Amino acid sequence: MLKIGILGAGHLGKIHLRIAAASKHYELVGFYDPDPNTVSAIISDTEYTAFESPEALIEACDVIDIVTPTLSHFEMASLAINAKKHVFIEKPLAKTDEEASALVTLAKSKGVLGQVGHVERFNPAFQSILGSITSPLFIETHRLAEFNPRGTDVSVVLDLMIHDIDIVLSVVDSPVKRIDASGVAVISETPDISNARIEFENGCVANLTASRISLKKMRKTRFFQKNAYIAVDFLSKKVEVVKIKDAPKNTDDLALLLTNAEGQQKQIYFENPQINDSNAIQEELEHFAECIQQNKKPLVSLHDGAKALEVAHQIIACIG
Repeated sequence: MLKIGILGAGHLGKIHLRIAAASKHYELVGFYDPDPNTVSAIISDTEYTAFESPEALIEACDVIDIVTPTLSHFEMASLAINAKKHVFIEKPLAKTDEEASALVTLAKSKGVLGQVGHVERFNPAFQSILGSITSPLFIETHRLAEFNPRGTDVSVVLDLMIHDIDIVLSVVDSPVKRIDASGVAVISETPDISNARIEFENGCVANLTASRISLKKMRKTRFFQKNAYIAVDFLSKKVEVVKIKDAPKNTDDLALLLTNAEGQQKQIYFENPQINDSNAIQEELEHFAECIQQNKKPLVSLHDGAKALEVAHQIIACIG
């Protein structure tokens, strides 16, 4: 088993602690958090071991799970990587593109693996339709959340939209050509609602909307490609897959048919991919353990995290 330590024991850090403690791949060594009240509350309710410093925890582990505020990601990850420990880093990877690039280079030089917590890649609904997404031409995403002071230290682009940026970049095999964006700061000092249009060199266009001041929650993405429409509801973990093919010569009375402007008859097919009942955070942490044990590239590498961060910063720059 891999010895793992958690840096940061806030809302998400506590979830990581519970998952690591129950994992078959990890042995939870302990955690570090600079807030004595947080530490006291955790050790009074659990048997987790609190460490006096990040350095002490890092020394005792094989893997460091960094769930601290974004501003400290670079410092904590650098400490762990320099000690030749594998690192799991919550999104966004770092504060700046320069920090993200430095972490990618450092991890490579030290021969350790790193994974970024873009958890939606492990959402069972998205996993179920990966085989159906081939060459998307248009992508539309909506990620809406109710206001929560936690996370408002950064723009909604880095808080919420970056999840969808990563999803889009993972399925569009083409460089970004142009970005247009707008956003408004309503409650926070940084934008709380934003829309971005990303155009890729291969012609694909992605339209992303994110808000953290909505009255309802929504996490939906729609993919349009030649002869197919695919919709993913990341929140309810449901999908729709609609495919259009040339109609056969003989069809039954229940077949859904349409005729295009050229007079070609098409048949509509509905697919229902199997969606596994799984916890995405647990899946991403277990996946990282398997990557370390098998020495293979993680699904969301540090390089992937750096790419998503770069595009996010380009969107923020457009907003001004």
